[in-house]
Amino acid sequence: MHSIGWTLIVKRGCFCSKEKLNINGSRYTVRERLAQGGFSLIDLAVNAATRRSYAIKRITCHSIEDQNIALREIENCRKIDSEHVIRVVDYELKGQADIVINTTNTLFIVLPYYKHGSLSDHLQLRARKQDHMPEAQILQIFLGVCEGLRAIHEAKPVPLAHRDLKTANICLSDSFEPIIVDLGSMTEARLQICGQSDAQRLQDEAEERSSIVYRAPELFTVKTYCTIDERTDIWSRLRAVCHVLL
Repeated sequence: MHSIGWTLIVKRGCFCSKEKLNINGSRYTVRERLAQGGFSLIDLAVNAATRRSYAIKRITCHSIEDQNIALREIENCRKIDSEHVIRVVDYELKGQADIVINTTNTLFIVLPYYKHGSLSDHLQLRARKQDHMPEAQILQIFLGVCEGLRAIHEAKPVPLAHRDLKTANICLSDSFEPIIVDLGSMTEARLQICGQSDAQRLQDEAEERSSIVYRAPELFTVKTYCTIDERTDIWSRLRAVCHVLL
């Protein structure tokens, strides 16, 4: 199941909708389609009671395995306490996935809505205007990403790794602080590879879930006997910083 990056938080044309959603007793009205991927999509929605805007992510699950992968994103969010890592506001799983009788369920995840979009969006906007990002802002974003990664790498009971850190998965808050998002690819940071099957499995997962431009070298051809750890995120972070500087 492919996750969809958060470049999508910027408006990409009118998708007028009055769809109503009920998630754990809270009512939302869908205003706009922000993103759509193979098995998931993200809508901009307004809470009927508070009138606050949220990004609601829906993931269609065709099997219990798909469901467990989708729920992992929520579980990972709950393990991390950082202002630089996205938080889940609410969620609800509806339906029953069964690959045998071809039924699906849908996981609805209510997330904060970042009106400034992603770092990737911001860089593209500046590029069109030929407006370079000030050095102070680059440092602010770099330090915020470092703080978010530290919280991920120090998660309890085991350290975690994002595995798909890129400019499209860094959103900007109202104060332009960086927020690491899209935790669907996150896994335990320290993996012991013991044999060809382990190596091939991790390599296949990296090809499916990690963007090639930001993927750490050790994930392209995984060695048969090795240890993979949180340093894969350090490589991705440096690639993202290079993107900002260029």
